[in-house]
Amino acid sequence: MSVKVENLEHNMVKLTVTVPADDFSKALTQAYNRNKKNISIPGFRKGHAPQQLIEKMYGTGVFYEDAANILIPQTYPEEAESTGLEIVSRPEFDIEQIEKGKDFIYTATAAVKPAVELGAYEGIEVKKQDVTVTDEDVDAEIKKEQEKNSRLVDAEEGAAVENGDTINLDYSGSIDGVKFDGGTAEGQTLVIGSNTFIPGFEDQLVGVKAGEEKDVKVTFPAEYHAKELAGKDAVFACKINKIQKKELPELNDEFAQDVSEFDTMDEYRESVKSNLVSDKEKAAKNAKTNEAVDKLIESSKMDIPDAMVASQAEQMYEDFARRLQSQGIPIDMYLQYQGSTEAKFKEDIKPQALKQIQERLVLEAVAEKADIKISDEDFDAEVKKIADQYKMDVDKLKESMSDYEKDQLKKDMAVQKAVELVTDSAKEV
Repeated sequence: MSVKVENLEHNMVKLTVTVPADDFSKALTQAYNRNKKNISIPGFRKGHAPQQLIEKMYGTGVFYEDAANILIPQTYPEEAESTGLEIVSRPEFDIEQIEKGKDFIYTATAAVKPAVELGAYEGIEVKKQDVTVTDEDVDAEIKKEQEKNSRLVDAEEGAAVENGDTINLDYSGSIDGVKFDGGTAEGQTLVIGSNTFIPGFEDQLVGVKAGEEKDVKVTFPAEYHAKELAGKDAVFACKINKIQKKELPELNDEFAQDVSEFDTMDEYRESVKSNLVSDKEKAAKNAKTNEAVDKLIESSKMDIPDAMVASQAEQMYEDFARRLQSQGIPIDMYLQYQGSTEAKFKEDIKPQALKQIQERLVLEAVAEKADIKISDEDFDAEVKKIADQYKMDVDKLKESMSDYEKDQLKKDMAVQKAVELVTDSAKEV
């Protein structure tokens, strides 16, 4: 087994892997054994025809593709690792030579981790963030809590629909006098002003009283998910069955006791202010970090290959699909609802993938240049934090981690320390 490395432009490499003829012959036999049960030859029971006879009848190369699919996954990881290169994309394979009795030769073209010409990472100037919390900010936060603790009461007889009311209605939609699927409902609950329905629908119900009927005229958005309705004018015959008004609790000590651990409204208000200050300080630090890292990326130089970006986008797509699946939503259903495709989704997230790569590369470069080391104590503390988070035994978690996983965790920790270094040294102006 041998591998030859050819450096290409833009941090791409081509690996030429040569697999000995004996190994290729064994892979052919393996491919034959996998497929023989599906092959029928006159005079032989199904699955019992000799390999040589099948190759004579169907051509010498009948098992070539399967043999290649056996050998490439078996040989590529080890041969790639033997080069010492840090490969950062999924390879594209091409077969150079495939013939019985000869060495099997294939190439793998992939991206390697780009070198970074790092800009100045200390003392980066960033905009000073305002962390002031006003009385109006506190009032707005308390108002949100008041809204959350509101209750609905039936409107007085003769009252009309107002913005913010919750109504119960029946409706039947039609286009050019013909009803359409999904356009009819009875006893539907709707909060006026929530913009749940088609734009313009809710506004036209303001002023209507319980028991009254009204035709609501709307136009479906041009990008509406149901393509047969997109851009069409429709009329909804509506009847208001019931109107409910929102009743807010009074802002007093009793309210403070109901929504917090405090006894008085003054104590609760002070707590709300303290939390808002903390939130603003965290947001300010995040903004400081983001701006500093963005400026570091701008001042640094790196040649990122397209294949690396494509691999990152692929990983992001797979992660997103797994998160959706954990919520019981198949990715295919999501894409269909969004009017997208897998290819379009991956293309759309490439700018985000590129940004993630740039951030990681410059921060790894900072960690290296600043000689950031992760001590055993820091590593053990991080493993304990992870174990506590997932309610696992620390020792068992540590034992289950491979050397690669441990190295990756240490790299992640070093990158986080690099983030702190860049952020803490940034100058707010």
